[in-house]
Amino acid sequence: MKNIYKTLLFGSLLMFSPVFTSCEDYLDKEADSTVSEEEAFKNFTNFQGFIEEIYNCIPDKMKCNWCPSWNWGDDEVFNPSGDSRMTNQVDLGSFRAWSTTGNWLFKAGSDPTATYHPNSDGNAKFKHSLWPHAWYCIRKANLGIANLDKLTEATQEQKNLIEGQLYFFRAWWHFELMQYFGGLPYIDEVLSASETLRKPRLSYRECADKAASDFRRAADVLCIDWDKVTTGQNTLNRNQLRINKIMALGYLGKNYLWAASPLMVHGAQLGGGMTYSYDNDYAGKAADAFGELLKLVEGGQTQYALAEFNYEDIYNHKRSSSAKTCFSDNFYTTGQDWLAPGTCEAIFRGPAEDFNGTNWNTSKVFGPKINSLVEHDNLIHQPTANYVNMYGMENGLPLDDPNSGFDPEQPFNGRDPRFYHDIVFDGFKYVNGAMSDSEEYLRYCSLYTGGAMRQVTVASRTGYFIQKLIPHTANKIDGAYNWSGALHAYLPYMRLADIYLMYAEACGANGGANASSSTYGLTAVEAINTLRNRVGAGHIGDSYTADPNRFIDEVRRERAVELSFEGFRFNDLQRWLLLTEYPYNTKTSQEFDRLESDDFYKTEGNDPRNARIANFRESVILKRTFGTKHYWFPLLDSDIYLYEEFPQNPGW
Repeated sequence: MKNIYKTLLFGSLLMFSPVFTSCEDYLDKEADSTVSEEEAFKNFTNFQGFIEEIYNCIPDKMKCNWCPSWNWGDDEVFNPSGDSRMTNQVDLGSFRAWSTTGNWLFKAGSDPTATYHPNSDGNAKFKHSLWPHAWYCIRKANLGIANLDKLTEATQEQKNLIEGQLYFFRAWWHFELMQYFGGLPYIDEVLSASETLRKPRLSYRECADKAASDFRRAADVLCIDWDKVTTGQNTLNRNQLRINKIMALGYLGKNYLWAASPLMVHGAQLGGGMTYSYDNDYAGKAADAFGELLKLVEGGQTQYALAEFNYEDIYNHKRSSSAKTCFSDNFYTTGQDWLAPGTCEAIFRGPAEDFNGTNWNTSKVFGPKINSLVEHDNLIHQPTANYVNMYGMENGLPLDDPNSGFDPEQPFNGRDPRFYHDIVFDGFKYVNGAMSDSEEYLRYCSLYTGGAMRQVTVASRTGYFIQKLIPHTANKIDGAYNWSGALHAYLPYMRLADIYLMYAEACGANGGANASSSTYGLTAVEAINTLRNRVGAGHIGDSYTADPNRFIDEVRRERAVELSFEGFRFNDLQRWLLLTEYPYNTKTSQEFDRLESDDFYKTEGNDPRNARIANFRESVILKRTFGTKHYWFPLLDSDIYLYEEFPQNPGW
């Protein structure tokens, strides 16, 4: 762990800010800002300034590179121009590429010698990544915890807020690493440069227990809303990103649920036979943490709520005039003066100070490149057909249920309302503005087999595009990615919908659909139906609630749809011991023939969901060949050769 420990031993400077900044105004280290411990930690303003840097180190998954990659499950496939990116490298089983492909896990920057000296400048989005920043911030958290006794010029409320942030961040950075690398040394002390480095790797659940202790301690001392306490008045209405009780409870539950999951209980194995086998004790602890959180939310004691899914025009994400909040605002905003996405639903997210950074390239990687309709690099994030099939029917049933009503001759009709929000399908009106005669053929998506937008190199190889995270109007004609559009995108790390999903999974794993936690009476099926109610989809059917395993299948399908393309799918398949199993190791395209004429799609009043097609079928694009070693990412060789107690992950 040579490079890790360089960071853990020497990585933190004592810094402070002359004012209590907001989470949008992070520290810029000036020449005279390195001070003694007595000054850095003596009062709330200085101590908070020390902590602010940690916020700024949180990686932005969408903007860490020119053509970023963050969906590594069965959910996405790139066109060939993206073969060098992490999504395709995972498909090939080349997991070592996590440290060389410039993704949010590891971004060395232009100077390879600076890899383990993280950059905390708020506008340096290309230099923020998980691996180096985690060790840096863990040291900062430990340094802060070790100096809590020096905080003498502060109220008890201020002392609690400082303590809670430090314990939260120490656990959060460990947890984020654990998801990909398994059990690690849990660093809970300030390491001395003179001591012998022998910190052993712990098991996953040993790490989870330590993280749980930190998250619990943070939850116990933090407030719910900084705007509602005396200390937060100095930054009123600018406290949305500050660590609070709800964030700590959310991650306490998530940490326990991951520890309860099949991979962490049974170890990496093939066959999928243990996929429904959770640890009841950890699942119960997870349910209780989530229940504690949801009781506060549904009791109206927090600032959080599910954003409304209420659209006047679902294809253009135009919300109803009666809607006070908007589901799309979870992921991007336009025409709102660069407002950071998240709305009332985002629980945990990092800063996105470089607001126009979205349009350097992130807003240009989701649509067709034919005639540069969507400009810039020739890389396209595309949903796989197998993943689009997760979007069931409006009545709440999966496509393959005999009572779902799914019609392969009208496969886009009657689908879950989120399908129409998230997915661009055949006949979709992609361009709204005026086009030249030579480009008019690109206005409506021709995504049938052999259609103009099915060119593998410059369009869709799967028969679909994504517009959940970036609107389809991000094209050269409609210009949503131009400066005037004020398009700002960001992926939240945790939102309230995820809490309902994880609560349902934790309760369901323990007792089935009608189980609840000891802290709140909401049942697992009621939690899922809360999300279905939000979008206007049918409830989980009786045949699924009657069988515990079938219910878990529906919880997992709901999770796939609600959290689609937000970067969670790989870790879910991993922890469920399904990463290696069919059909989750296969990526497919949708093939079909058009029966309607082009005029059908151009005629006002005709909805593309009502079009009839023929020969609806799937074709395999690729099949992943994974072994048990692929359940964990390999550690860097440069880190594992330092001492015997820090071994490589099995198989690597």
